[in-house]
Amino acid sequence: MTASAGEPVSDDQEERLASAFAGHRPYLRAMAYRMLGGHADADDAVQEAWVRLARAGGGGIAELRAWLTTVTARICLDMLRARGARGEQPLEISMSLPGALEPGASADPEKEALLAESVSLALWVVMDALTPAERVAFVLHDVFDVPFGSVAAVLGRSTDATKMLASRARGRVRLSAPAGPAGAGSQAGREVIDAFFAAARQGDIDALLGVLAPDVELQATGPAGKMVIRGAASVAARASMGAMVARPGARLHPAVLDGLPGALVVVDGRPVSVIAFTVSDGKVTAIKTLADPARLAALVPPWGG
Repeated sequence: MTASAGEPVSDDQEERLASAFAGHRPYLRAMAYRMLGGHADADDAVQEAWVRLARAGGGGIAELRAWLTTVTARICLDMLRARGARGEQPLEISMSLPGALEPGASADPEKEALLAESVSLALWVVMDALTPAERVAFVLHDVFDVPFGSVAAVLGRSTDATKMLASRARGRVRLSAPAGPAGAGSQAGREVIDAFFAAARQGDIDALLGVLAPDVELQATGPAGKMVIRGAASVAARASMGAMVARPGARLHPAVLDGLPGALVVVDGRPVSVIAFTVSDGKVTAIKTLADPARLAALVPPWGG
């Protein structure tokens, strides 16, 4: 849906428009947050949507929610593309997407928006492998139930092409979720992670090699950027130096990060890093860490105890 700029609106009209927009803000923010992976970027996208609505004046808009969905999604798409053009590789922090992983399940955007503000621990979504178009297609259709025809209009693609994008994204997201007996909630998966941390604290290379898969990959993101380490020997050497867990006064809190077992590392009640593991057949096959206190402070609330 499009709307052309109309005549300047009166103060009363602008107030009514602002009130109507406010009613959709939680939904728009939740949608932008899923696409962009951060509160600040989501707020910027929603604010830009309001600017465009105010400029349009509301004239010719038959269905405000649909119009705002289209405009906000296009803004997010532009932001994602600009992010890629600058070579950024942000580590995504977001809420879990249960509705996207279970066929037939549907999401309640308003309920999810409230949940996003009230949970005690932000959950990690492994979506950094998706292209901007795949991410937009996936979030709009699979999470917020926007019809493929409308998603296609946002992306400027055919409906069939948009379905393929969403299907490809869905497959990648599902591949990132653990399966089998060593999933995030299983005792087996947690025991592997506990063994990893115990070996790392002691600097025990042999014990670390015992829980790491030969082709394990570590992706670590900190204030200086992103680093990738591959291979059991290299990852074990990194972990044995205590770089991931040895902090004065550090405490580990078990966490589930979008279906991946992991831990939140806290020092004096403040989050300093999150670590997520992929465990398969009793071995750690992938590790992702975020150790940027500034970003964590904005994404994860203070952790008591």
